[in-house]
Amino acid sequence: MATFLYRLGSRAFRWRRRVTLLWVAVLAAVGLTALNAAEASGDSSGMPGIESQKAFDLINERFPGAEAEGANARIVFVAPDGQKITAAEHRAVVERLVATVADGPQVAGVENPFDGAGVSEDASTAYATVTYEVKDDDVTDAGKELVRDAVEEARDAGLTVEAGGGAIAEEPPAGIGEILGLGVAAVVLLVTFGSLAAAGVPLITAVVGVGVSLASLIALSSAFGLTNNELSMMIGIAVGIDYALFVVSRYREERAGGHDPQEAAGRAVGTAGSAVVFAGLTVLIALAGLSVVGVPELTRMGLSAAGTVAVSVLVALTLVPALLGFWPNAVLPRRGHRAGGRNRMSGRRFGLRGRVRRADRSAGGGGSWGTRWGRFVVRRPVPVLLASVACLGALAVPALDLRLGTPGDEAKPTSATERRAYDALADGFGPGFNGPLTVVVDATGADDPKAAVTTVAKRLAGTEGVVSVSPARFNEAGDTAVLRATPATAPTSEETEDLVHAIRDARPGLESSTGATFEVTGVTALNIDVADKMMSALVPYLLIVVGLAFLLLTIVFRSLLVPLKAALGFLLSVLASFGLLVTVFQQGHGAGLLGIDQTGPVLSQIPIFLVGIVFGLAMDYQVFLVSRMREAYVRGAQPGGAVISGFRHSGRVVVAAGLIMMAVFAGFMTAGDSLTKMVGFGLATAVLFDAFVVRMAFVPAVLVLLGRSAWWLPRPLARLLPRVDVEGESLGGRSPASPPAAEDAGRGTVRV
Repeated sequence: MATFLYRLGSRAFRWRRRVTLLWVAVLAAVGLTALNAAEASGDSSGMPGIESQKAFDLINERFPGAEAEGANARIVFVAPDGQKITAAEHRAVVERLVATVADGPQVAGVENPFDGAGVSEDASTAYATVTYEVKDDDVTDAGKELVRDAVEEARDAGLTVEAGGGAIAEEPPAGIGEILGLGVAAVVLLVTFGSLAAAGVPLITAVVGVGVSLASLIALSSAFGLTNNELSMMIGIAVGIDYALFVVSRYREERAGGHDPQEAAGRAVGTAGSAVVFAGLTVLIALAGLSVVGVPELTRMGLSAAGTVAVSVLVALTLVPALLGFWPNAVLPRRGHRAGGRNRMSGRRFGLRGRVRRADRSAGGGGSWGTRWGRFVVRRPVPVLLASVACLGALAVPALDLRLGTPGDEAKPTSATERRAYDALADGFGPGFNGPLTVVVDATGADDPKAAVTTVAKRLAGTEGVVSVSPARFNEAGDTAVLRATPATAPTSEETEDLVHAIRDARPGLESSTGATFEVTGVTALNIDVADKMMSALVPYLLIVVGLAFLLLTIVFRSLLVPLKAALGFLLSVLASFGLLVTVFQQGHGAGLLGIDQTGPVLSQIPIFLVGIVFGLAMDYQVFLVSRMREAYVRGAQPGGAVISGFRHSGRVVVAAGLIMMAVFAGFMTAGDSLTKMVGFGLATAVLFDAFVVRMAFVPAVLVLLGRSAWWLPRPLARLLPRVDVEGESLGGRSPASPPAAEDAGRGTVRV
């Protein structure tokens, strides 16, 4: 592989104009295709394999047209303290608003709160439900503006009026995540390389890669159902910068070793590029592995993000060396730029030791800091190992209380009208009003369907934790009914989850006595079922992803213990991240610092996302850092010396890559909604633990303690596994070439 990638990098450097124009053409082509692409279908394909989805399907089957019901909004009215909403002057305000909204565009009807059960028992609160003829996404801005104006008019009359529901929901204020992440990345790259050109190459290539990826996702979204989402953007920016960083860093090191620009570019792609390929493969495995969870939306998101990573790998292997061809000397440190060919001459004069010293000083490979840290770990492996395990273990303890769920309007900031409407309904009608349970009774097997439904309704009403049960609504055939049960507790509370399970546990007895069966659904039950499915899928997902990655790393490092400790270190870091998520978002410690007003369960998809994404990204650092250690070991270094060599060449780059990843993910915590904050926080902390605790402390300490046995591989397995050249052993015999006659070192370009 190293030889093939060497040729690819060398030719991309030589044909830099063609390669650059090719990527520009690809970007333009997919961009134009995206502009003319058909709009993607909003069908989420449901959530197969859970009871809530089966119940939804049954309702759509037995109640034709139910699936086509339009969007809805809920307007909540609260009278001033000590007054009743039923007072004549307040009632007039409410009815005027109802009449105004009812005449609005796309409105199918408005339920007047005074005509039904829309007033609370103490008459302090009322609500009106607005039903639209179209879906949420199709409600026009004019229709939304009409509701807002009517709400403001009612507020001016002295009432507290709030609005919620998907029809008029506002998009959360956009954060500055992408800009902030790129800004921090630029600073880190500039500090790491000390060169504007060297810092600019990873940024340019990352933007090109993300542009091609996102435009391709838009172009293919209609045909293949791929998802253009922030996850793909986050990962694309992070890995795009990191992969280019690895290649540019190795190029600078090869130049410091005395190689001419084209040879250095080829060797950089042949060595660091090999690490990029295998690191990218682990990310692809982790993201594509999301398909085993059995959730269509997760599958689409995982495949979309995997495509983004694949493009980032191709960009790092081709466009990065091409851009290095335009600025072969400008990307070097100023000392290296001035020295020009003098570095090459001194490399041959002073030999390998001189090259290493110059690499320490001028290449982006770690320098004296990496050497000092490596020596510290080699001298004190036991304290370093114990400290890293103790730190991560202590942070992971709260993960034992992890609860999964899907926070709704209650998780939004109090500045949002949807959150205030949620709170007003909970105060006026009880906390369970915001999360009713829908029970569909299938009485096709009952002798008397209506009597069977009545029995089920009575049993539901008598269940502890149920406040009320609505009258049954039958289908035209009279063999299926829908009931609505209102819990006494909030939708995301543990008591409501226990209630759903208790209702389902009573099903066998009712079925045997009535001949009818039922299923529980609704948004609340759906969220509970999704959480259960995610939790049950976590272990199989871990086994598949970690198993495949273990096999891949065994091939790369030709060792059993190195992949094993890599996986164990990852588990420590991701569990510590789970613990911090629970501490902040579930228990509320420090939540105010992040602008989180309401605590609750961790988003159901977060564990799967963290395991998949962070495992793949963690292997970036594992492959890039440990491959340099193995490179030194196979060339004769002692185990401890190999660890020091790895830090000398790669420590600083891994630190920079980790900081860039953290900046990109943390930048998304500036978003207005708590769910995006949760995703950004979880990914940023997981990268922090994995890059700086596991890869920089836990892994080298274990390697030192294992000694030569760390690189042991049984002979039968060694003969069976393919031999892949990641460290560039096949390139070791190439001597530094003389510089091309056409090089213009003074301007940092090569004339063609």
